Amino acid sequence: MNYQKLFDASISKESISAWKASGKKVMGVICCHVPQEILHAADVLPVRLRATGCEQYNDAEAYMSSFSCSFAKSVLQYLIDNVYDLDGFVASDGCMQAVRIYDNWKAFSKKNGREQTLIEIGAPRMNSPATKAYYKEELKILVEALEKLTGNKITDEKLIKSVKLYNEARGLVQQLLALQKAERPVITGAESLAIMLASANMPVEEYITLMKAFLADAPGRKPIDGGRARLMVIGSALDDPKYIQAVEDKGGLVVADTLCLGSMSFGEKLVVDNADVVGTIADYYLDRIVCPRMIDNRDALHALILNRAKEYRVDGVIYEKMQNCECWGGENVFLEPELKAIGIPILNLEREQKLANIGQLQIRAEAFIEMIEKEV
Repeated sequence: MNYQKLFDASISKESISAWKASGKKVMGVICCHVPQEILHAADVLPVRLRATGCEQYNDAEAYMSSFSCSFAKSVLQYLIDNVYDLDGFVASDGCMQAVRIYDNWKAFSKKNGREQTLIEIGAPRMNSPATKAYYKEELKILVEALEKLTGNKITDEKLIKSVKLYNEARGLVQQLLALQKAERPVITGAESLAIMLASANMPVEEYITLMKAFLADAPGRKPIDGGRARLMVIGSALDDPKYIQAVEDKGGLVVADTLCLGSMSFGEKLVVDNADVVGTIADYYLDRIVCPRMIDNRDALHALILNRAKEYRVDGVIYEKMQNCECWGGENVFLEPELKAIGIPILNLEREQKLANIGQLQIRAEAFIEMIEKEV
């Protein structure tokens, strides 16, 4: 089976058009705190909004604050340009930048006669019985809104079926990530990120089929030689494998990440309590570690990063921070001494959504790799 579609990180309307042609709804998803299982259970195609390849965001900048990150501005620009053919989207306040996409698209679409179904849910920043109860009620509001939009009843049975499918996808991605643990992996970091991004704009059933085909062929792929340093990339939303490719072109081999559009979107499997399915989903999405947005899980996030660095035997960590990123703005101040204590250096990089400074990135990456080589 041809699975090359997995390696295409561009934003395609192919799956969206096919889904809509059957009379079904397509909703964008902003932030990984929106449970896609709930949209799937309503027979809605969830599309994780990103801005891969956006070259300018002049229209969006007229709406958004100058303190908004360029990722958020670029997503809004793509909405303005109708790069996605959506019936609306669901946003959560995973970060304040995501909320600004919601606010400004709501204003723009109303002003320009392009109003859609826009839903916002609140995701608490602390994990407690009270916040989980609140988040569960937010998810119930989402269920009701989707039922009204589609006319489809979201039952516990449908939710359990959807959870099972997304768990299968999570398990397949874990197999993908395990390939990178090898001394000579059969997949690059850029390829791995592209494969994970591919899940953003296709039905989960299609993604599962393609992933199974790829993983069946993976043992026959040629191992990668010539990597000068095993690297892990952490930090802000990164939705362009070309950024990783630029580092790998200089001899770095990216074998791990903690990116919200990468491995952190998948995580461990969701175990359902049949007596409280929506509550189980709420618990899972608040319990899981994704980024530094949660007030009370930063120690756990740091432990995850350090443990993953050891597990994948990385020689260095690249901390890429989007300018004006609320969540990852200063986390390197805390992480750098923790990584140094286990003998792993960190390279701090600031970036924008548009890949205009690839040359500078490669110069700094190569110098970082040379430093690692000298210390080994």
